[in-house]
Amino acid sequence: MACMAALALGMSGCHSPKQLEDVVIVPQPLSVEKGNGSFSFSGKTVIAVADDEQRIVAENFALLFTKPAGFTPKVVKSNEGDIVFSIDRSMKADAYELQITSDRISIKAADVKGFFYALQSIRLMLPPTIEGQKETTDAWKVPAVVVKDEPRFDYRGFMLDVSRYFLPKEDVMRMIDCISMLKINRLHLHLTDDNGWRLEIKKYPRLTEVGAWRVDRQNLPFPDRRNPKKGEPATVGGFYTQEDMKEIIRYAAERQVEIIPEIDIPAHSNAALASYPEYACPVVKDFIGVLPGLGGKNAEIIFCAGNDKTFTFLQDVLDEVMALFPSRYINLGGDEATKTNWKKCPLCQARIQKEHLPDEEALQGYFMSRIGDYVRSKGKQVMGWDELTNSKLPEESIILGWQGYGKAALKAAEQGHRFIMAPARVAYLIRYQGPQWFEPVTYFGNNIMKDLFNYEPVQSDWKPEYESLLMGVQACMWTEFCNVPEDVFYMTFPRLAALAEIAWVPKGKRDWNEFLKGVDNFNKHLEQKGIIYARSMYNIQHKVTPEESGKLMIKLECERPDMEIHYTLDGTEPMETSALYDSAFVVDKNVEVKAATFAEGKQMGKTLILPIHWNMATAKPLVGAQKGMDILVNGLRGSLKQTDFEWYTGELSQPISFVVDLLKPEKMKHFAVGCITNYGMAVHKPRMMKVEVSDDNKTFTEVGRLTFTDNEIFKEGNFIEDLSIEHVGITGRYVRFTLETPGNCPDDHVRPGQASKVYIDEVIIE
Repeated sequence: MACMAALALGMSGCHSPKQLEDVVIVPQPLSVEKGNGSFSFSGKTVIAVADDEQRIVAENFALLFTKPAGFTPKVVKSNEGDIVFSIDRSMKADAYELQITSDRISIKAADVKGFFYALQSIRLMLPPTIEGQKETTDAWKVPAVVVKDEPRFDYRGFMLDVSRYFLPKEDVMRMIDCISMLKINRLHLHLTDDNGWRLEIKKYPRLTEVGAWRVDRQNLPFPDRRNPKKGEPATVGGFYTQEDMKEIIRYAAERQVEIIPEIDIPAHSNAALASYPEYACPVVKDFIGVLPGLGGKNAEIIFCAGNDKTFTFLQDVLDEVMALFPSRYINLGGDEATKTNWKKCPLCQARIQKEHLPDEEALQGYFMSRIGDYVRSKGKQVMGWDELTNSKLPEESIILGWQGYGKAALKAAEQGHRFIMAPARVAYLIRYQGPQWFEPVTYFGNNIMKDLFNYEPVQSDWKPEYESLLMGVQACMWTEFCNVPEDVFYMTFPRLAALAEIAWVPKGKRDWNEFLKGVDNFNKHLEQKGIIYARSMYNIQHKVTPEESGKLMIKLECERPDMEIHYTLDGTEPMETSALYDSAFVVDKNVEVKAATFAEGKQMGKTLILPIHWNMATAKPLVGAQKGMDILVNGLRGSLKQTDFEWYTGELSQPISFVVDLLKPEKMKHFAVGCITNYGMAVHKPRMMKVEVSDDNKTFTEVGRLTFTDNEIFKEGNFIEDLSIEHVGITGRYVRFTLETPGNCPDDHVRPGQASKVYIDEVIIE
């Protein structure tokens, strides 16, 4: 009875792995006690509800059975049935109690949300084929259990960017169904940006006639796409009519998901200003188009803060938005607003003088507060990104902490504002979700599922009052690199399950191994729904490090502790009978390492291939090397992803210089350094590379240099090349390489005026 006592007290900690082997729910319930037997659903099953609100969630649950089971449980208003809903007003919002015996299911909750979440837990206990569209012979049973459950946070959010990639209505609804299964209860829709305006506004039809469409550059990665030219056909995009959005909102409401619209101002507004350029600053003379990519200097075109008509326009837009969305929240963005044009605009400068503002940053504070006051006057609450803390915050605004680990949101908390943690460093799903060699191209670094799972939003150094202002957490799916719906789902799942776990499970109670069981079960449900999700958690991350012994240490790692890694060194495909990896190993010659994860005799991840090529520089010491430079002599060339941990980059404005110690005099004739170009990310070859040789590491003799012109440096594309210098033959022990950075990108670059970066990899001396 110890478990029952714990349940009565609302405690957790009474479940063992054996007890939970049949109950693998994500997010993990607060407490579970497994009973004896199971409950079976059939065509005779009756679900008894108390009101119409409960009826909707019960009927949607019952409809899951129609195709795969060939029957539909009956829903009645009654207090008698096989599954009975009972209202208990003493319970917390969203909480539920679930008792399943062999002949009855009893659900208690204070509100319809609690009943819905109880049904989602039952759904995840059912065979995954419950999600399918074909009739099966599965036994529609759930185990006898007692569950008491409630969330940690009220706000359990997911942001979906439908501006960079327009996700069709039907796919948005599929997404809602998937996130609601995880008990996510807020869908923040990023509806407007430089790259597309996605919502019909009847008073301003050009917002969708013009602003919803951009030129076709989809053969190029997002950062590589050049801006449109005047008159160039715009064919890529789409938008939601207001009727479409009403349908989405209704569908979400039935699944207890509140949709929060974002109209991003004053920046990220090229789509709006392409439609109505009169609301840009009058100093802007260039053509304003919907941007297919980053936009370069065009992204600096933002709403004019000195033009009163701008505010009238935005208020009109927001009137329609606020009438359409029942949500109490309206997100106004406020992020990444470059003030280049405001500094030159006579209207903006006049506004600064009139309002006695110190600078353009304060002008944004004025801008956001003025629109925020209007939103509040209509009974709504303002949300925005954490750049709003750079100036006066709109009254009663709620801040999303996104930069880095989201600490800027604490500046809002210091002023008594509520906030939500959505840190880019762990919760931005646009980043790589696993070892980059296996992943589709995106940008920045890795946000793997385990790192998100381990994130704790409440830090030990917080002031006590901050925690009371924290509403919850949010993951964000930015869609710059998505071209089809499958891309969006692949990047979202299963990582979003880790966010759901953070949002639901009490601090200190998360268990990675139990979570993985729940994720595996959730993924099986996704499979039956036809959702393509990432299997990145089965792939292997490698690290090859030179050792003092002159050998290379190879470390292999998988984020799942329940996987076995098997490998070969002769280029053959790994099998379960291949060598078992149990610790790092060394190599001292050319090898081709192949490795993969296995479970129960089945290969689970993709095969990792590491072609180790040896030359004079391999595994040799680097004299006076900067941190991370040892990857230059680890025998392994990086991939086309310069953030894959195999490329080294120095300071933006400083030359890269290093000395290879060959340990004894060697005769040499070939010197090379690997270099990567990633045009859209301003990664280019150096302006100059020089090679020098010395016997004593003091006096060096130059053996050759390469210099490159702008045309050679700033080529478009993503490719790897060797920068090679040949010499008739020279003997020495020390070889110094010096590479000068190429400087700022030229005006015709997609990143004009931005400092370029040099990434180098394997050093070759022969």
